[in-house]
Amino acid sequence: MSAGTYAPRPGAAPLGRMITAQTALETRMLLRNGEQLLLTVVIPTLLLVLFSAVDIVDTGAGEAVDFLAPGILALAVMSTAFTGQAIATGFERRYGVLKRLGASPLPRWGLMTAKTLAVLVTEVLQVVLLTVIAFALGWSPQGNPLAVLLLLVLGTAAFSGLGLLMAGTLRAEATLAAANLVFLLLLVGGGVIVPLDKFPDAVQSVLGLLPITALSDGLREVLQHGASMPWGDLGVLAVWSVLGLGAAARFFRWE
Repeated sequence: MSAGTYAPRPGAAPLGRMITAQTALETRMLLRNGEQLLLTVVIPTLLLVLFSAVDIVDTGAGEAVDFLAPGILALAVMSTAFTGQAIATGFERRYGVLKRLGASPLPRWGLMTAKTLAVLVTEVLQVVLLTVIAFALGWSPQGNPLAVLLLLVLGTAAFSGLGLLMAGTLRAEATLAAANLVFLLLLVGGGVIVPLDKFPDAVQSVLGLLPITALSDGLREVLQHGASMPWGDLGVLAVWSVLGLGAAARFFRWE
């Protein structure tokens, strides 16, 4: 046996392997966090079941679940891509985790890619769970699956950009308070549970420009009314995606 058989070979792993490993770690951390599970799974599920089973809000003609399911899917995207990611990233920044990871062989853009992929993995699990529950409640979706996919992807991009912008510019405690407050306000005023036409006309025009409204209304147009491609809602989400991700890339502070 030669002396060099067990000689170490220091060096970084291939970039793809590093991103995959970081994505798996981010996903496990997200799913193990009790507060995150409350936001991403428990609250959307309870809202879907409660408002579908009990006639609390007038959702118009047809089954309540047909109106509610698209809005709850939009809420699930917001809870993971915006609220959960903002809070988790904000505290990672406060405790110096991001600074240390930024000095590792994994490039900073690779870290953000891993965080985004972890969000997407979580959203897939959310969509599957909520879809199964909605079907059990009598949901009858229709429309173009490609349009649904585009809406979910653009919605994820928009909320991710806004969440990272908040986490990278505010203190962790401020991020925690602001992210939860925005979640509650958009839950009530974003067309998720309460139809937008229940608000005054002047308010509707403002609420219609919000990303949660565009996502919930776009999903509802496709899944409830069978629209082929809701270009207006896609346009609003595209604008928010560019603005949010651009601002996050420009102003995000790693420490």
